[in-house]
Amino acid sequence: MPETADAAARILAAVRAIPRGQVAGYGEVARRAGLPGRARLAARVLSQNSDPALPWHRVLRSDGRIAFPEGSTGYREQCQRLRAEGVAVVGGRVRRGLAGAAHSDLDTIVWGPPPG
Repeated sequence: MPETADAAARILAAVRAIPRGQVAGYGEVARRAGLPGRARLAARVLSQNSDPALPWHRVLRSDGRIAFPEGSTGYREQCQRLRAEGVAVVGGRVRRGLAGAAHSDLDTIVWGPPPG
């Protein structure tokens, strides 16, 4: 699928729909935008975002890690914004799920299993 303004708008709408205090992986954002398998496109669209009101900080890698290099300005800002919303960030990672359960896919933990 070509990278169109429509695809970017759908990705940005999916990011805006992530509730305060919750997170989603790039892959889940792409799926919710109707672009399954386009996690990299979601990351690229977010990297080009200029809207300061967009809750970009709620989007993480599928394993719950912040995608910015540790210690970078973006990394520190994302950690700060997430913590301000009550999200626990430890070592650059958001851990979620049921107590005692081992989860490797943050998308499944946050949004449930993919449809189908």
